[in-house]
Parts: sequence; C-alpha cells; structure tokens
Amino acid sequence: MNLPHNIFRAVYQESDIERYKSNPFIEALPKVSKINELKIKLEGKVKYDPAAGYLDARQRAHELCGLLDDFFQPLSIHVALEEKIALMIRGGYVARNIATGQLQQHLQNGYERMMTGDINSFRFAEAPSTARCLSLIGCSGCGKSSSVLRILATYPQTIYHEQYNTYQLTYLRIECPVDGSLKSLCLNFFQEVDKHLHTDLTERYGRKRHSTEVLLSFMGQVANQYAIGVLVIDEIQRLGRKQQEGQERMLEFFVALVNIIGVPVILVGTPKARPIFELELQSARRSTGIGSMVWEPLPQYKNRIDKETGKPKPTEWRLLTDKLWQYQWLIHRDEPLTEEIRNTWFELSQGVLDIVVKLFVLAQLRAIITGVERISSKLFVKVYESELQPIHPMIEALKSGKAGSIAKYSDLQFREIDKRLLELSKQISEVEATKLDSLPFASDSEAMRLYNLLLGMGCDSELLVPLVKKAVKDHPNLQVRGLIPLVLEWYEQTPDEIEQSKEKPKLIKLKDWHTLSSNDLRFGYSQHKKQSTELYQRYKQQGNIFDITAWLKQSV
Repeated sequence: MNLPHNIFRAVYQESDIERYKSNPFIEALPKVSKINELKIKLEGKVKYDPAAGYLDARQRAHELCGLLDDFFQPLSIHVALEEKIALMIRGGYVARNIATGQLQQHLQNGYERMMTGDINSFRFAEAPSTARCLSLIGCSGCGKSSSVLRILATYPQTIYHEQYNTYQLTYLRIECPVDGSLKSLCLNFFQEVDKHLHTDLTERYGRKRHSTEVLLSFMGQVANQYAIGVLVIDEIQRLGRKQQEGQERMLEFFVALVNIIGVPVILVGTPKARPIFELELQSARRSTGIGSMVWEPLPQYKNRIDKETGKPKPTEWRLLTDKLWQYQWLIHRDEPLTEEIRNTWFELSQGVLDIVVKLFVLAQLRAIITGVERISSKLFVKVYESELQPIHPMIEALKSGKAGSIAKYSDLQFREIDKRLLELSKQISEVEATKLDSLPFASDSEAMRLYNLLLGMGCDSELLVPLVKKAVKDHPNLQVRGLIPLVLEWYEQTPDEIEQSKEKPKLIKLKDWHTLSSNDLRFGYSQHKKQSTELYQRYKQQGNIFDITAWLKQSV
C-alpha cells in the first residue's frame, strides 16, 4: 500500500519503561531524548558563512531575514516544556492501547455519545483515562507557540500501523476561533485532520446542520479513531470575547476530552486568558484542575550554579545574545559583544524572544542602509524609537512589572514590525542603486566582493577604488582570493599612477563620524558625545587615555 509522503509507516522500538511496553502507539514514537540530544534536535540550523558579510547589500538583507525563521536557541524552559509534552503524549496512550482493546472500548463509548449527543455518556464500562491537560500562558512574542510546535516537530505527526490498519496522529494544533464559537472550533479541528490524513471530515460533518453537541461528540470520536496523542488549542484568550456561559461550555468540553475521551490537551494563550483558567479552577463541579505553565520573557540576571563546580554559570540571556551576536552580515562588525550593548538590547526588548531577534535584524538592516556597517547601543535605541513604536506600550508594561498592565498589552501583534522589515529591505535596494552610480565597478559582483573584503580589513575606501578598478582590469582571470594579496601589496606601496589619480582626502563632517572605524576616536565621540563619563571610559578601555598618575609614580 502506497502512503502519501507525509504519512510514515510504523516502525516499533521496544520501550525501556514498563508501563509503555507492548503499546504500538508509544513504541512507534521516537525514544525519549536525553537533554544533550534534545538540544541538538531543537537548535535552529542557521547557515552562516562569515564571508557572506562582504556580499552585495541586497544579498545580505536576504541572509538577515532568514535569521527570523532559522534561529532558535534551546533554553531550560524548552527542556521543561518538552518533558511535559513527552509525558502527556505517552501517558495519554497508556489507556488507549490498540493491542489490548482499550482503544476499541473508547471508540464504542464514542459511538454512544454521537448517537445521544451527550459528551458524558458511555454505553459500556467507562474507559479509564490517563490523559493530562496543560495550560501555557505568556505574552505575545515570547515564543510559547513556536516552542510547542518546534518540540512537536521532533515527532512524526502521522503514522500508519499496517498490522492494525489504523492511523495515528501524534499531535494536532488548532486555533481557537476569533468569535469563541464551539462550532467554529469543531470545523477548525476537522479541517486540520483532513489536511494531514486526506480525509473528508469537513464535508461529512461540517456541511450538515448538526447541533454543537453532536459536532463535539464527532470531534471526540475522531480524536480517538485516529489516536491523537495531544491536541494543542492556541489563542485561547479569544474565549474572553464570549459571555461567561460560552466560556464554561468550551472549558467543559476541554475537560471532557481529557477525563472522558482520554485525549491530552494543551491550551495556549496570553495573560488575558488567565481569568478563563481561574474560572476552571474555581469550579467545584469539574473533576480536573488544569495545570499551568507561565512562559515568562527571558530574565537578564538569574543565578545559575554549576552542580559539579559550585561556581556561577553564564546566564541564559548572556548565552542567547552571544550566540545571536555571531550572526552578523556587517563589514565593520565588532567583536566581542560589549556589556553596554547587551544591557541596551535587554532594556529595549525586555527579554521577549521575538523582539530580541527582530531588533537585532532591524539594527543590521539599518546599519547597512546608513553605511555604519556595525551595531552600537545608539543604533539599537534609534531602531527601537523609529521601527518598534507599535510595541512600546507592551515593553513599558513589562518594565513596570504590573500584571494588569501586562495583560492589557500582552497580545499586541507585530505585523507593523514585519512591514518595516520589508520596507528597510527595499531601502537597501535603493541605496545599492545609488552606489552603482558612485563606484565604477559596482555592476561587477566579484569586484564588489573584493572591495568589501578589503574595506572590512581596514583599508581606506578612497584608496581602494582605483586599486580595485586596476586589479580587475589588469587581471580579469584571477579570482578574489588571488586579487586580495595583489591589491594589498599595491595598497602598501601606493604606486605613482595611483597616487596621481587619488583625489585629495575629503573632510569628514561631524554628522558622518558614526561611519568611521570602531577604533577611531571620532567614532567614540559620535556614540557618547552627550555622556562625557562614558566617552572617557571608552577611550580608557581602548588605551587612548594617558595614565599620568602611573607615569608620575614611575618617574619618582
């Protein structure tokens, strides 16, 4: 039997855990990962070549935007969440073992519910449930939804068990409908199942005038028929748009999925959803208390002690920013990341992962457009003020630490930021078009790469232009690797014909000092001209301040 490309044929591995043994649904899953293996599985695969920093500006813009999708740094909270999900999926299958007939028992009771329209009814002895429920609460952009999906992606989503002629959906994610409607939720569910199993459930159930109760019964039966390991319901805060009665009905159904049907459920939402979960916990007539995991922004300082050495370990904020700092496509990039820049980065993002990455990408795009070709604290502030205005209320709320303010702004959308990313990329193209008019070899990609590489090595831009032009003209068959030492030799010797063609050095105006080399005193002044103390400290760290006190001591 030929299977669609997205459906895997079951391959069983005997489980080391006694309660999981001889359960086809569990033994068809990957074995429980160790922490080191898990980090490798979750880590984003960013394809980064340092030489790409000297490519055409438009090409660098594309490399930068790819960082938004490809970068992912596993943190301790991801390990904790993965452990919970792994337990939920496997635990939910314990009482739905197809090899022992337990799944059939659930299906028979599901048929009774479809016939009666009562989600709580059962025809045969009530089947036990080992399923669990988890609520995940965090502000928009902190990475809760993307983290859940990344963890679930370590499992094959659809598995076919040939011996039992049945399909297994390891996980399924749906969004809570905008109107908070139970019927819309069911239709979303059927559409997702159709997409992964190539069924026609939406046509079969959705287009008929079934009551909401009957649709919920169908949904529960389908969840068991296709052995859904865990059901993820995102954007749960949308329930708040309905009256309390509607919230209670949907929560009753979630609890029934877990307690009666036996399907684990993960509810994901912003802090606006907290009252919904409190409503659930306060209800005495329900038998399940929904466990909660609060997904907070990454803190800047949090003591981490190495159990083996007993010494402090680098904070996760430091590890994250150090890792991200490596991915720069800028000609004058600075190494390493300074504490000043790191502190500004946190102040403007408050540790919200999506903002951390987008601020970093936007800053690089702005650095390319302005010709600065490096990231500084001042640039971060300018980007925050001009490009991230839509999220200022949320950042201020996070700074205040007030729960009410955070909940009020916790689900801000970042569409405006995404729009600015596209606009800045377009500006880079316009800047490049201007450069084509100013450099005689700008239409030659290899010549431009040679020029940018030498520029990044600290060569003077005005001296380079005639040298690169001469090198490309005199040696058309040489590659960039062969041209670099040749141009460097000329650069040191400054031949007469080059000297004669070289124009008189231009005076660099104060407003352009920020484009100079990081070691240039004028660049330091451009960054700290209003903070004399910080400027002094910068010059001192660079060794540009004469220590007269130490000199006097030596002369005595």
